[in-house]
Formats: sequence, C-alpha cells, structure tokens
Amino acid sequence: MGKSEAMKGLEEKIKACKKCPLGELRTNAVPGSGSYDAKIMFVGEAPGYWEDQKGLPFVGRAGKVLDELLESVGLKREEVYITNVVKCRPPNNRDPTEEEIKACSPYLDKQIDIIRPKVIVPLGRYSMAYILNKFGFEAEPISKMHGKILEAGTLFGKVVIMPMYHPAVALYKPQLREELEKDFKKLKEVLESLS
Repeated sequence: MGKSEAMKGLEEKIKACKKCPLGELRTNAVPGSGSYDAKIMFVGEAPGYWEDQKGLPFVGRAGKVLDELLESVGLKREEVYITNVVKCRPPNNRDPTEEEIKACSPYLDKQIDIIRPKVIVPLGRYSMAYILNKFGFEAEPISKMHGKILEAGTLFGKVVIMPMYHPAVALYKPQLREELEKDFKKLKEVLESLS
C-alpha cells in the first residue's frame, strides 16, 4: 500500500473516531494537511475554533503566523505536513488532557510512520513533551528546549527533532516572535544540511 492510500485510510479512521469525549463535541476532526512526502512535519497541540470549523490544521490567526514563518525561509504549506497531537478541538480551546493525548496519539505515531519525515517540529509544550518522550528524550520547559536540535533513530532512519514555540505565542507575546523567526532560520539550515 502506498503512502497516499495509507494516509487516506488513516484520515477516515480519524474522522470517525470516538475514542474520547472530544469525538462527540467536534464539528470536524482535523487529521492534518500537506505533502505525504514532506521532509518536515509540524506537530501542533490541538485544533482551535477555525480548525474545527474547516477540518484543517492551523487555519486561524496562529496559522497565518505559521504561513509567514514558512514563507520567511522559502517553504510552502503544500511542501510540509502539518498536524496536531490531538485531532479534535477541546472545548473553549483549553489544553488537551493526558487522556485525550493518550487516546489520540496513536494516530500521530502512524502519520509519522507513513510520512517518514527527516525533521519533526513540535509546536508548543504539549506537542514537545509527547514527541520528546516518544523518542526517549527528557522534556524541559519549552523556553529552554525551543530551537534545540535533537537526533533520534527510528525504524526508517534518523530523524531530527526541533521543538519550537507554538505560533500563537507571537500573537499574545510579540517579543517571542523574534525567537520563532530565529528558530525557523535554524530549521532552514538543518534542511539544507540534510539535502
């Protein structure tokens, strides 16, 4: 089975999922979007209001920031893959709970196995904690971890993990936008070193 078939099948499962109470509350599940052959996979935490409405990740204000950051390093949304640890919106955009992450994370694990990215960029602390634990790293506060380059072995080869602040941070703490821009520049260097 090819990547496209495997992902389409997985997306159907995500859209039908009722493994946790969020499945009853959502308008749309948000499996992810972008290239199934992406070298970079961005992993946010959970969908917000606009994502829930449209069934697509990062389409609200934080998504606009993400688009600007991608553009600043010459990347297009279609070239990368964007998803979240939790695929349904938590009420009032609250943080995802441990139970919700546990119920939903097998989908993310499968997406990583199908896409086989060279770089995984967790956006925000919940996403960072999950990805780092999955690959055997100790998670520290995101203020210490963002922009760090970690390497992990997988069944499909080496993967670089580079945690970053969630793009939403640039909206309510504008001084952190500069950190995000620096991290994206570093991401561009990492990509160039891999090609």
